[in-house]
Amino acid sequence: MKGSWDDERDPLSALRRGDRGLFEEFVQREKGTLLGFFQRLGAELWEAEDLAQEVFLKLYRAAPSYEPQSKFSSYVLRSARNAWIDRRRRRAARVEGLSLDAGTDGESELLERLPADLPPVGWAADLRERQAEVRAAIRQLPAGHLEVIELAFFQMLPYSEISRLLDIPVGTVKSRVHHAVRKLRELLAEDSES
Repeated sequence: MKGSWDDERDPLSALRRGDRGLFEEFVQREKGTLLGFFQRLGAELWEAEDLAQEVFLKLYRAAPSYEPQSKFSSYVLRSARNAWIDRRRRRAARVEGLSLDAGTDGESELLERLPADLPPVGWAADLRERQAEVRAAIRQLPAGHLEVIELAFFQMLPYSEISRLLDIPVGTVKSRVHHAVRKLRELLAEDSES
């Protein structure tokens, strides 16, 4: 999260007290964070925007009964993760044909959904090639490993926060990160050898 949303600057606590300004600031500062979170999990931009709006609306509606029990950023990411899981369940409940580029679980490939930032001119070709290699390797990670990679590396959460967020032991978080990084190294080494 980009902002410091500690006890004195907790947007939902402020909203519960009638101060809408801090919540509005939170929405403006963190909408990009949520968009990136959902896109890295595989959402198209339009879907990431819908999901982010859904999360902000759920948070706004939860303000009257909100009682902070952990860090606010963990609460937000847990809400975002739950929105993602709910969306995937609804999508899986619909009967759809699989496209040729669909993954084994019926979801489209994560690689094609990851945003591709344009690198600076001069080393753009090398960077694009390396990004493609990394994306191809990430595509091969199991969902549980992708989740911890997203939270640990992209969201920069400590393992204890990831543990609480995913409701798994810290040891499992460490193990998944270790195995995911090892698998990525193997895949990238194989790619560079060929």
